Formats: sequence, structure tokens, C-alpha cells
Amino acid sequence: MNYSIKDLRLKTGLTQNEFAKRFSIPISTLRKWEQGEASPAPYLVRMIAEGLPALNLDNRVIHGRNGKDYYYDETKSKVYDEIGNEILISEKLDTVKKENLPIYLEDLFEEFYRIQEKFNRDCRFDGKEDIIWTRKDV
Repeated sequence: MNYSIKDLRLKTGLTQNEFAKRFSIPISTLRKWEQGEASPAPYLVRMIAEGLPALNLDNRVIHGRNGKDYYYDETKSKVYDEIGNEILISEKLDTVKKENLPIYLEDLFEEFYRIQEKFNRDCRFDGKEDIIWTRKDV
């Protein structure tokens, strides 16, 4: 496995800003690495590469209709998107019709992104407001 940081970023489909944020790399450092002005330590490239499901050859690739790929690790009962978000699933995907599986994964991850954004928005709001929420059990 001999990838450059730029190769890894392009594999994820992330912009430079998104990739830098995802892996806690200063954007100026990432730009220098991609332009060849500096080089990351080899162990860092290896750590990032090992964390990307697209590079794990044991994962089953499922091509989505939206141009994104999803990855299924049967041994861990997890599905991943291109940037490594993972969702634990209880169903075995081998019995699902191959035409339907991309639709199910797109729906699953779209809902994941939606609820993740709501969570982040709520946390940002909570940090600015002095409100204690309560929940009524129904």
C-alpha cells in the first residue's frame, strides 16, 4: 500500500477542508503535502490509509446509485461510507437482492447524516443557550 495523502483524500471524495477537519490536519499542512512542499511522516499516511474502508480488501464494495461506494465488513457486521463512517447492522447482507442493497444503504446513510447534523446543531445550540431539556415519557 503506497498512497500519497492526495491519493487518500481523492479516494474519500472529500475536499481539502473536509479531509483536514476529518483527520485533524491543519489545512495549510495538507496543502503543502499535496503540493509537494513538505511530506507527511510515512506512519501517518499508513494510519490514515488503514482507517479508510475503501482500502480494506476484505470489505465488500457496494456501488451506490448516487456515485458513492459503500463497504460491508461481514466479520464486524458493519457498513461504511467512503470516509469511514460506520454503522453496526444486525442483518446479513448476502441474502439481500443486489439491486436493492444500494438503495437501502443510501437510505441508511442519508438518515445517519441527517441525525448526525441534528445532533451537532443541538450541541452547538446548547452551548449558546441556558436551557435544560426534559423529556416526558409517553
